[in-house]
Amino acid sequence: MSDYQLLLNDLDALGVCKGDAVLVHSSMKALGTALTPEQVIDALQQALGPEGTLLMPALTYENVTRDHPVFDREETPPCVGLLPRTFWKLPGVERSLHPTHSVCARGRLAHRLTVGHAMDDTAVGPHSPFMQLAVVGGRLLFVGDILESCTFMHGIEDIVRPPWIRPAPPQTYLVEGQERTYPGSDEFGWGQEFQRIGGILEEPDIKRGKLLKANATLIDARALLAVGLMEMRTNPYAFVTDISKWI
Repeated sequence: MSDYQLLLNDLDALGVCKGDAVLVHSSMKALGTALTPEQVIDALQQALGPEGTLLMPALTYENVTRDHPVFDREETPPCVGLLPRTFWKLPGVERSLHPTHSVCARGRLAHRLTVGHAMDDTAVGPHSPFMQLAVVGGRLLFVGDILESCTFMHGIEDIVRPPWIRPAPPQTYLVEGQERTYPGSDEFGWGQEFQRIGGILEEPDIKRGKLLKANATLIDARALLAVGLMEMRTNPYAFVTDISKWI
């Protein structure tokens, strides 16, 4: 059996269903396959079907900076892996508008999930594709042991505003040719241990399995929002590496 068919079988066994909206954080290397990025993306879309929606982060925090504060949806490449860099340029893919934390999507809900991101002042605000994923009952898929890359958790930080978030000077970017100023947060995102979300969720809200040679985790976004809010409100330092730095 080909790796392509094996990947489809593994996605089905993990619980990826037709019609789902799934945001994928990925390590192409972890799959351990000779499949091309295009083939992996095609398998993901096949698993979701024509009514499904595939999303991938298209973050640009390494190449859109204070020294180079310019973002263009068509020209600024993602800096977060081979699959997102490939997905970004495929036909029919829509990209949300944020200088450092854009998201690409293709499928039935692509426009619905990306169109509002420009309304947010923060990177993972309520209108971002990350947080809108919970509104539409979507899920997060992690390909590889990469739960620590769960950008969704920054949206929970944004809601709770734990005491270790320190204000910084605002930053002005040139976004699609227009200047836009965003509030700064110089230690927003410092030292997170987002892999701990694996210990606060239970089945069926979290499912674990394999995609080819990669460990994989599928998480219900609504459940993570509810449980993550409760956890962080109970203990604002629940996902911080070294709480002694902040106390």
